[in-house]
Amino acid sequence: MLTLHTKIAAADAGGVTAQLVLPYELREKCRLRAVLSTGEEAAVFTVRGTVLRDGDLLTGEDRSQVVKVVAAREPTYKVTCADAHTLLRCAFHLGNRHTQAQVGDGFLRIRADAVLKDMLAGLGANVVAEDAPFEPESGAYGGGHGHSHDGHGAHPLAPIPLRQKIHRPGDSAR
Repeated sequence: MLTLHTKIAAADAGGVTAQLVLPYELREKCRLRAVLSTGEEAAVFTVRGTVLRDGDLLTGEDRSQVVKVVAAREPTYKVTCADAHTLLRCAFHLGNRHTQAQVGDGFLRIRADAVLKDMLAGLGANVVAEDAPFEPESGAYGGGHGHSHDGHGAHPLAPIPLRQKIHRPGDSAR
């Protein structure tokens, strides 16, 4: 199994060898076992609080493979409004409910939630269901700087525990 724990700025001559397609919920996890686009299983280790973003490049200890993170399409609502003031009101009310939201040019995107859909419609928004990649704002305190400290554009995301089993939600407890 491939172990991924280092984010790099660019792939070398070998290029990207696989994609890791994940919904936002899984891109937030600090320990993950997943299947790459090639069918190979991979273990992903990140520091708690790290969010993998669409386009991030990951590699392992020997840097023989580079994997590109791809935001999976998932059920979302695209929120648009007739004017900027109404869209701002919608953003305020979503934030007041601590709802993760993606901010786009003239729209907001949230995870599909019928209660929030009704609230937004009540505020005058046009709310349309769509399957789309979800990339919410990281928040004012989310950090998220992407520069390297070693001069080579690579930095480990987390120490790799030795002999740790990666738990998958469907696994039975042992």
